Amino acid sequence: MNDIRSLSHSKWRCKYHIVFAPKYRRQVIYKKLKADIGRILRELCERKGVNIVEAECCSNHIHMLV
Repeated sequence: MNDIRSLSHSKWRCKYHIVFAPKYRRQVIYKKLKADIGRILRELCERKGVNIVEAECCSNHIHMLV
């Protein structure tokens, strides 16, 4: 995958590190809804044309590299 963008004097690869943390870091939500949250995030990224490079669902937050 060639995702390097360039101008005449510069090159860049744009990636964003996103962290989702629920209010008070409620761990119960992710234990029960982990699969549903992953499906929803994949669908939203697909709709917007965003490529998920890496994602991880921890016990009280979610990390995504897009």
